[in-house]
Amino acid sequence: MSDPRESGGEPARGVVVAHGGLAEGLVGAVRQIAGAAPEDLCAVHNRGLGREELCACILAELTGPRNLIFTDLPSGSCHLAALIVTRKRPGVPVITGVNLPMLLDFVFHRKLAFEELVPSLADRGRSAIGGNRPRPVAGGFPGAAGP
Repeated sequence: MSDPRESGGEPARGVVVAHGGLAEGLVGAVRQIAGAAPEDLCAVHNRGLGREELCACILAELTGPRNLIFTDLPSGSCHLAALIVTRKRPGVPVITGVNLPMLLDFVFHRKLAFEELVPSLADRGRSAIGGNRPRPVAGGFPGAAGP
């Protein structure tokens, strides 16, 4: 019996669009950790590309019936190019703030319908962000020079 949350067919293809070598690094890590194939997830960088060239590179990677674009920085050149591309391909969702946990979740849940997949990925990406700070000790922070 199939899961009613699934799209009922083709798994989505992810296209990671990011500055410098970030896209390649994230996609390479996902392939190493999860064994994702190039048809599951691919990388597009913006190095040396103008807006039109970047849009053309993104469009070239939107193969198959279901695609999802991940970008690194809201309002950055990669994100803006992805939004321009979606004018030509309006059924393609764009998620910004891509991170490794988000992409790992994507490769394991690519068959979910976009209505469930996109919010789930955004939640996963947010929940993976954390931080800590050193706890103060008597006399200041650990390693701090004394008075």
